[in-house]
Amino acid sequence: MTGTPAGEGTRAVRAGLPDPVNHEPTLPGPVFAAHFHLSGDPAGPYAYGRESNPTWTHLERAIGELEAPGERVETVAFASGMAAISAVLMSQLRSGDTVVLPSDGYQALPLVHEQLRAWGITVRTAPTGGDAQLAVLDGARLLWIETPSNPGLDVCDIRRLTDAAHAAGALVAVDNTLATPLGQRPLALGADFSVASGTKGLTGHGDVLLGHVSCRAAEKAAEVRHWRKIVGAIPGPMEAWLAHRSLATLHLRSDRQSATALALAESLQRRAEVTGLRYPGLPGDPSHPVASRQMRRFGCVVSFVLPDRDHAERFLHALTLVDDATSFGGVRSTAERRRRWGGDDVPEGFIRFSVGAEDPEDLLADVARALDAAAH
Repeated sequence: MTGTPAGEGTRAVRAGLPDPVNHEPTLPGPVFAAHFHLSGDPAGPYAYGRESNPTWTHLERAIGELEAPGERVETVAFASGMAAISAVLMSQLRSGDTVVLPSDGYQALPLVHEQLRAWGITVRTAPTGGDAQLAVLDGARLLWIETPSNPGLDVCDIRRLTDAAHAAGALVAVDNTLATPLGQRPLALGADFSVASGTKGLTGHGDVLLGHVSCRAAEKAAEVRHWRKIVGAIPGPMEAWLAHRSLATLHLRSDRQSATALALAESLQRRAEVTGLRYPGLPGDPSHPVASRQMRRFGCVVSFVLPDRDHAERFLHALTLVDDATSFGGVRSTAERRRRWGGDDVPEGFIRFSVGAEDPEDLLADVARALDAAAH
């Protein structure tokens, strides 16, 4: 998008759109092509469908405009968030390198640990809270940050960790899935890579699997893109088009969800059976001082603990406006007992609640009624 700098809502609505052409749609439909006409030398943007696609191009430009407004960045789209995560790790690390990862991050990360170690890469871990990863940075090639962490919602100081990592000669990647580019801009805080699962809040309708990596350095983006070409972890054109369409409402969804999430957290504070309540936007939350400095919106996820497994299951069963489902960030509220997967170090009654776009008074009433029902 060119011209006068725009507000976030305007930017989200216009991001990545091509120049207008008479009698053509504002957002061109998905391009379903395995190959393109190509005579002579194989030069030009589109040759073969595993390498490039016009629908990806529009989406990647759009995400880049949201990740770093007014700056030149490159974004690479992937088939899923894990494909994006793997692309950064596998393209940047070699045998003998050391990587620092969060010990309380996304539950699939331990699977990545196993693969990295099998390739001769040393894996160190430390919790997100308290900037604890600083203590294990020495000699690392790459620092991986996840803030807010999933599902515990701890926050670390991106600028502080990035400055320390760069001083120690390490690259920095930030998993920005929970915040989205409208909640937090890791590249502006010094990160080399901003990585996210577009499956969650970025697209927000629970109907797309997608991921992306945004880089300020063109050579790093080229390395990530080369990895995508090798492994073929490419997004489908329909998924890319749906994602671009969904970006237009990102600011509306984010504003509504963040405001309702705060209201939900405030209401949960008053429940005696609720412990371990976390939401970075809550003034009394341990993460709030850091989060308020680097986040513009605090996200849609609230986490809390109910007394035990049965109590949590009764609560989930009693909800009528909330789906018992994994993932987060959608327009329809979801909640789940995270311990059921076995991968997170959380109590049996731990609930990860993703606030949707329902009317706040309806959602809060449903939660209060379900908590009352679960208590008996």
